[in-house]
Amino acid sequence: MEEYLEFAKDIAYQAGKIMIKYFNQKNDASYKEDKTIVTIADTEINSYLIKRVKEKYPEHSVDGEEEQFGISNFVWVCDPIDGTAMYARHIPVAVFSLALVIDGVPNVGVVYDPFTDNLYTAIKGKGAYKNNEKISVNDYTLDDMKTVCHYDLWPNAEYNISKVIQELEQRAYFISVGSIIRACMCVASGDFTLAIFPGTKHKNCDIAAVKVIVEEVGGKVTDLFGNEQRYDKSIKGAIISNGKVHDEVLETIKKYIIKE
Repeated sequence: MEEYLEFAKDIAYQAGKIMIKYFNQKNDASYKEDKTIVTIADTEINSYLIKRVKEKYPEHSVDGEEEQFGISNFVWVCDPIDGTAMYARHIPVAVFSLALVIDGVPNVGVVYDPFTDNLYTAIKGKGAYKNNEKISVNDYTLDDMKTVCHYDLWPNAEYNISKVIQELEQRAYFISVGSIIRACMCVASGDFTLAIFPGTKHKNCDIAAVKVIVEEVGGKVTDLFGNEQRYDKSIKGAIISNGKVHDEVLETIKKYIIKE
């Protein structure tokens, strides 16, 4: 796992260089069929990852948000740029995310923010770090004035969490920073208490690395209904929390969202 982590870290730093290279340029932003945005940096990073995996671990597969390769129980799950809408508008909150998912379970995770040069890393069972220093979730409750929470909303999401947010925002401060993975790193480092994500189709790319990093620092990551889920296929949304508020959030979700 240490070897896999070093490989993932190297990919992350190279991805960061690509992100910075195109950040202030014309980045050829366009819209995919699902109406999400993609730039030349997204596709270049995804292709670079596949090239490196083919060279180093040809028996592994890649599930990238923009491109896939192979079929294996060892899957490198990648979001080349999370927060592409912000990145395409030259707003520096996007991050790179990569996880090694083995039999559906994230075992290694890295998230890199090239704008602040912050690298978040984790190996399952061995803790998580920001720039090689241990981090931890906070112990705030929803009613604590220090609590900050993140949410993602977009048209036609399979789960409409707007009413959930409307109820919870009576107790806590909610914002959307433009990148679910960046927000989840705020949960991992104790700056945020909670993030709620309604993504489903191919959105395992957003949460795979988050799962191992946040849980290795004492937090909790489940689907929107409190269940464990695989991260080598589409997911049923996600709740990412410090663990302390998780059950309360679940109870609120159950009021407004039907599981199937």
